Amino acid sequence: MQKFRLKSEFKPAGDQPKAIESLVSGLKKGMRHQTLLGVTGSGKTFTVANVIEKIQKPTLVIAHNKTLAAQLAQEYRDFFPNNAVHYFVSYYDYYQPEAYMPITDTYIEKEAMINEEIDRLRHASTQALLTRQDVIIVASVSCIYGLGSPEEYEKVNMKIEKGMKISRNEFIRSLVAIFYERTNADLSPGMFRAIGNAIEIMPVDERVICRIEISGENIENVKKIDAVSRSFIRDIDIFYLFPAKHFITSEDQKKKAIKSIKTEAGERVKELEAEGKNLEAERLKRRTNYDLALIREVGYCNGIENYSRHFSGRAQGEAPDTLISYFPRATPHGNANAQGSADFLTIIDESHVTVPQIGGMYAGDASRKKTLIEHGFRLPSAADNRPLKFNEFEERIGQVIYTSATPAEYEFKVSGQVVEQVIRPTGLIDPMVEVRPITGSGDKNPHTLTAKYNILRQKKDKQSQVNNIKYSTQGEGVNYKGQIADFIAETEKAVKRGNRVIATTLTKKMAEDLSEFLKEKGVKAEYLHSDIKTIDRIELLTEFRKGKFDCIVGVNLLREGLDLPEVSFIGILDADKEGFLRSETSLIQTIGRAARNVEGRVILYADNITGSMEKAIGETERRREIQLEYNKKHNITPKTIIKKIHSITDEMESRHQKTVKTLLEIDKKLYEKNPTKLIKEKTKQMNDAVKILDFETAAIIRDEIVAITKELESKK
Repeated sequence: MQKFRLKSEFKPAGDQPKAIESLVSGLKKGMRHQTLLGVTGSGKTFTVANVIEKIQKPTLVIAHNKTLAAQLAQEYRDFFPNNAVHYFVSYYDYYQPEAYMPITDTYIEKEAMINEEIDRLRHASTQALLTRQDVIIVASVSCIYGLGSPEEYEKVNMKIEKGMKISRNEFIRSLVAIFYERTNADLSPGMFRAIGNAIEIMPVDERVICRIEISGENIENVKKIDAVSRSFIRDIDIFYLFPAKHFITSEDQKKKAIKSIKTEAGERVKELEAEGKNLEAERLKRRTNYDLALIREVGYCNGIENYSRHFSGRAQGEAPDTLISYFPRATPHGNANAQGSADFLTIIDESHVTVPQIGGMYAGDASRKKTLIEHGFRLPSAADNRPLKFNEFEERIGQVIYTSATPAEYEFKVSGQVVEQVIRPTGLIDPMVEVRPITGSGDKNPHTLTAKYNILRQKKDKQSQVNNIKYSTQGEGVNYKGQIADFIAETEKAVKRGNRVIATTLTKKMAEDLSEFLKEKGVKAEYLHSDIKTIDRIELLTEFRKGKFDCIVGVNLLREGLDLPEVSFIGILDADKEGFLRSETSLIQTIGRAARNVEGRVILYADNITGSMEKAIGETERRREIQLEYNKKHNITPKTIIKKIHSITDEMESRHQKTVKTLLEIDKKLYEKNPTKLIKEKTKQMNDAVKILDFETAAIIRDEIVAITKELESKK
């Protein structure tokens, strides 16, 4: 059995040892739910990693967005370099679900763009769960959506062994049967090509080629080779090739499904006709017959997932198989064929956001499907192509640890214990908070605000201990020009000290406009919001940390979980606009982004003090007092967190990028000897490729030339 082995140059410190001991004790006592209330920067992920090592169980970590999931996946890979840590998120770069709007009689067809690299990582996740025990999967809430039966997926995997008796044609038929596509061009995951007596396969979860050499009716050699350089990696005696798709159906089940779909369609058409909905009945009949014809002939139709209940053989209303179905379950004593309770650990990160997100997925999906079914666009069974309901999710996950700096009522209600982690190992304290007016002194009287701040400061109750919080009406009189001008001035100060800055706005448009305005004013800024693609979002944050730009402007993506120790200043614009984005939880989470830097400061720009602001400021000060007292008692000097800058996107590079890098490595010696000559030779090769219309090769050589030229310029 593979063991989880945590690797880190650090030892648990601050509140971490106590938190680890309490959580492990709770798990051993059989507590179903626990909460780790850890302030930002207190090392909740490191605490959980220590718990995983002590418990030695496969673990599912759920994050509320892809960006946070990518960061967590990288952190867990750093902690467990010799174990299987995988990233599982939705594989759509773009997704427009099928929908119908009766008011305008508008039908919207499903549109989707699948990201090949993320699909590969999803397959790597499920295969690891079926073949190993030392597995950590970091997932978004897409883990509660239908995925296909793990039993069927595992059942049809192909065992390939040196010396195995099989003919070339039989081997090719076996590959096609598990949905591998044949090609004569370059391979990508889920494809194969036949070259003489050899068959080259790129497994769906990897970017290497497995070369199977067949002599007569026997497999003579099995080799792994590099997909780009074609260099030999190693010989293989045996390996398992899993299907190229998660949804697998046997031929018998396919025939049953077609029959079942036809029966349901006939019954539903009669129902619609009886209700006088002849248009809807005709629409449903035509669509179903068309889909069935495609399924019979090619095994697939657009929107085939809406027939998933029939293909899986599930009963009406039964929960679908999901990623969670691939995790192990305990075998009940004395019954080897039965499945028991979940035998894995679940971590719900930033639970105050993730739990409601999981709970809300079913209702939104069901409402859309109901409209499609009522108007004859889909059969009633389409409603069973759905995410898990919250109670179904709870039944399937076993023991849970919720982690958050601001747990919600649900976590407090269900948890057997709440473990608090306020002290940071680095000695860092929560940032100083200031409040400044939104408007310039000509528009608002800052003296009125001063009076409000003084009243707030004098409060002594436990919810509002704000004695040490700094309130400012900087620029009283003619000098104060409003929140944007003040934010720019503070940004310039932070950047001069080599730090980074965050601004949070209320809308995407405002984020885009502000980033453009900042650029005009000489501040290197970029915006970040949900319209930016998953991988681009991750790369943007990595570039931000590296200092390629100094300020990032966002709406709601810059709160929970994002680890940006280079950030020393945060401006929360329009902080008094009470609502979701300026709630107590949101404000505390945003303030926490500056808690990883010893110079951390936050300015709330507001013309009024809302209840949420008061509570957020009060909680920040409560934590500061505990942290300051601890540091004084233990003679600790706070230090900014220093963290390696790397990204999970390093392994998501396109084949084009990897080919360019490989060529640069191959040409390294010639470059060192005579770079100018190398550029001339490469330019000739590029032009030759263009002449024969080989534009793909030309593009690769072009990018190699660009990289060489940049390297030369940097040395001048």
